[in-house]
Order: sequence, then structure tokens, then C-alpha cells
Amino acid sequence: MVDQAMTYSLLSVAMAAMSSVLSAGSAPGDTCESWAMTGDIRTAPGEAAEAVLISGERVTAVGDASLADALPAECVVALPEGAVALPGLHDGHAHLLGVGLREMTLNLEGTTSIAELQTRIKSAAAELDKCETLYGRGWIETGWPEGRMPTAADLDKVVKDRPVILVRADGHAMVVNTMALKRAGITKDTADPEGGRVERDEKGKATGLLIDMAMPLVDDLLPKLDEDRRREGLKVGAEKMASLGWTGVHNMSVNPEDVVILKEMSAAGELPVRVFNYLVPGALDQVIEQGTGCTDDDMVCTNGIKFYVDGALGSRGALLFHDYADQPGKRGLQLMQKEDAVEAFQKAYENKVQVTTHAIGDKGNFLVLDWYKRVLGELDATERKAPRWRIEHAQIVRPNDIPRFAFYGITPSMQPSHAIGDLFFAPARLGEQRLLGAYAWGRFFENGANVVGGSDAPVEKGDPRIEIFAATKRKALDGTQGENWHPEEAVTEEQAIAMFTTNAAYAVFKEDRLGRLAEGFYADISVFSGDPFETDWNATNALMTVVGGKVR
Repeated sequence: MVDQAMTYSLLSVAMAAMSSVLSAGSAPGDTCESWAMTGDIRTAPGEAAEAVLISGERVTAVGDASLADALPAECVVALPEGAVALPGLHDGHAHLLGVGLREMTLNLEGTTSIAELQTRIKSAAAELDKCETLYGRGWIETGWPEGRMPTAADLDKVVKDRPVILVRADGHAMVVNTMALKRAGITKDTADPEGGRVERDEKGKATGLLIDMAMPLVDDLLPKLDEDRRREGLKVGAEKMASLGWTGVHNMSVNPEDVVILKEMSAAGELPVRVFNYLVPGALDQVIEQGTGCTDDDMVCTNGIKFYVDGALGSRGALLFHDYADQPGKRGLQLMQKEDAVEAFQKAYENKVQVTTHAIGDKGNFLVLDWYKRVLGELDATERKAPRWRIEHAQIVRPNDIPRFAFYGITPSMQPSHAIGDLFFAPARLGEQRLLGAYAWGRFFENGANVVGGSDAPVEKGDPRIEIFAATKRKALDGTQGENWHPEEAVTEEQAIAMFTTNAAYAVFKEDRLGRLAEGFYADISVFSGDPFETDWNATNALMTVVGGKVR
């Protein structure tokens, strides 16, 4: 939700002629039959206007500034000089509850070393009740001077009187202390669960690092997520995303009960972004029984199911055809088997449930493409593209597999900020050859794929300014660019806008009402203080969002 102080400051400057200041949840439409926004307005990729006329929740006209001439001053929102309005931006891959919980728990984003990690958890533990589990998320070891992941021994040096559980930023690995290992019953004899790995030292002793499906081994030690905490997490997460400038979120790996909560929030006027939900695999039968679809105002939708084929690159869980270059003998984790996958995908197709699958490694992406083909391969061109299935991340893809996405109508849902973080270590992890198909946004566009952009928050910050910068510049946030970063994969301004607007709307079957500012479309608008395509990523701020004609 827009910060109230910022909203008041913006609107008092931008609309000096107005007799009252808009607050979140209101719009000139509350007192005006129609109202207009004027200024630098990008209405669609490669298209612009001087004014947008809005009535209720819809755009009624787009054109030059004269559209506002017949309106009273209090029914015109004039953007500040230099500000830019874009069609409402959609984060094409995020975890709304995770974003909220990140804000509500120990947030380890920006931790620069194991030493700093130790300092932060020692301080946090001092504020907890005796024996209460210390839970945090957001650390990532790339760039740390120690050059490695933390271990139980590192955590024990500062906190050993209570369980400590710290999830890596990517959500595919965690480090726990010795107390947590003991409470969870993880010993030298504990077998690796299917699709997971308990990291061990040379003597076979658990180091405290748990990868992918090994993480649930400590579930009983985690703070309980009851309905009240889930509701608070979703509310905080939605407000955070809106404050960053998003008007819609493709919400991944969602539990069915969270969809119910989101609908209740929307009905109470407490949801500042549209939410398109992709539920956990175990909810497939429930989705089939209850059906997909949206609330009448398209604020909350159930779109489909999200599956997983592998883990993450950072924790070496991404499934590769050949060994990791920096860890011979390891090729990642396969979290789904062919028979189970094809059966579930066929069932989803027959019941018109959209399918999306997490795939990061080159073999992971190949397998998912192959399994999709088994369901869609015999259909004609129109029918095989109609389900609009997706692959989330599509990070490392063999070049000859890239054209298969467009051929089958599969959306590569990609997160630009992953590249500018991962490319500091990806060359060493993958080697030269596999980088040719890594984070290949440009090549996907060239091959006609419907590329969708997202942030994967809370894995990344979730800031659209960073995603736009990464997509168009393919540089680190300080402006540097490493060797083998393949700058030719950066996208144009028009392509970047499409990733977060028109392409994102198409991916959720809403291209007839979202993704652009046009007559009959929802009045969803993201306003920034400057042009995010022409300035440094941190030289502009999200000023306000409009969703369904209301300031959020």
C-alpha cells in the first residue's frame, strides 16, 4: 500500500488545484463521475499518451491532454514534472506470504559475511523468550569473504542454547545449529530424503546445511503458521509489494487456505494488489473440484498448480546434464519423476487447470519441456498453445531447447535480478558452455516466446526498479558488468515493459483487460518519480499505484 506520507506529499504537489488530498483506497472517482490522469503516460510497450480518462474501475479514453479540459480541477490528477506512469506492473513470480514473513521475522538480506551473520543472530536471540527457536531468512553467501556457506559450527559460536534455523535467500537451502540438528533427530545415520540432501563433512557428520527436501526435517521446530499469522503475513506482503509499485502479483506455491484469506481481505478492502494464485501440487484435486477462476473484480484468482523439478543453482540443487564445474560428482536434485509428472500434467490439462513448473538447470528444463510435450505434442498449433503453460525461472537452458518454448506456447517466467546476482558465481559453477543459455531473455524474445518478468521475492528484494534495471542493463546495481555476463541478452525498453505488463497479463489469461491502458481495460497504473528506463535504478521512487481506479 502506498505510504501515506509519501502519497500526501505527492498529491499535494501534483494536484495543487485539488480541494482535497487523495488517500489510499480513494480516487477522484469517489466524488467525480469521471477523472483524468495527465502527464507522461506510457500506455503499452512502445505507446504513450498525455492523458487517461477513468470512470469507476475502467479506462474510458486515452489521448492528448485535452481529454481533461472539460473536467473540474478536482477531477484531474496532474503528475509531477518528470514523473512517469506505466500500465500497472505485475510481478510475474513472487511469494506473497513469504514477503510478509520476511518483514515480520529476522531479515538477513544484505548480510555481508559469516561474522556479520553471527552478530545479527546473537543480537536477535537476546530478544527472544528462553528456548524459543530463532528463525531468519535472506542470507546469501556469494561475495562473502569466507567464500563458503555458514555451518552449524558457525552458529554454535554465538547461539547454542536454542534451535537456530536460517533459510538461504533462494528458499532451497537452510543452515541450522547443533541444537536444531539434535532436536530434529538428524544424525550421522540420517538418510538423505528423496529430492533433498543433508550436507556432511568428511567423517559423515551433518554440517548443518539442509538442501531442498531435507529442509522439512526441522519443520517441527519452526514457529507455527496459524491462520492469524498467515493473514498478517499476507497483509504485510501485499502492502509491501504495492509500496514498491506493483499492481499485480503472480503468487507462487500457495496453500488453499491462503486463497480464502486473500478473498476475505479483498472483500474487506484490505488487498492493494491483484493476486493470481498458483497452488501447491497437493492441491490439484481440490482445484479441479472447486474450479479455477477469479472474483468478480479480478482481484483474486486461482489460476493453476505449480510443480518443482529441481532445486536452485546457488545451493547446487539445479538439475544439470553434466557435473557442476566447481563440484565434480554433483549434478543437482531431481524432485519429480516422469511417470508422476506426466500423470499430473495430463490430469490438469483435461480439467483446464494451468500448469507451471519450477525448472532451473538445463536438464531440469529439458525434462519439463519433454513432459509437457507428452501432453501437448499431438495437438495442433492452436490447441497446444491454448493452455498457456509456464516454466518458472528457465534459468539455464540448452540453446537448442529455447525454440521449444514458443513452439508449445510455454511462457518462460524469468527474474532479471537473479542474473545480476548469480552471474558473480555462475561462470565458476557452470563453465563457459552452459552460460550460452543462461538467463537468456533476449534469445527467448528472438524466438517468439511470451517472456514474463518477476522478482521471486522474498528470494530477491521484489523491487520493480531493480528488475527493470537488470533486464535492460544486465549489470550489477553498482553499474559493473562481469566477464561472461553476455550483455547481448539484455532486452529493450519495450520488451522490458512487456515482461511486466502485456506478457504478464497474457500469461494469466487477462490480456483483454490488463497489461495496457486502453479503453475498457482496468485502470491499473504504476507511477514513478522519474523514468525508470533512463535513470539509475535508485534515482527514482514508486510514488503511487492505482488499481481498479483507486489509489492503493
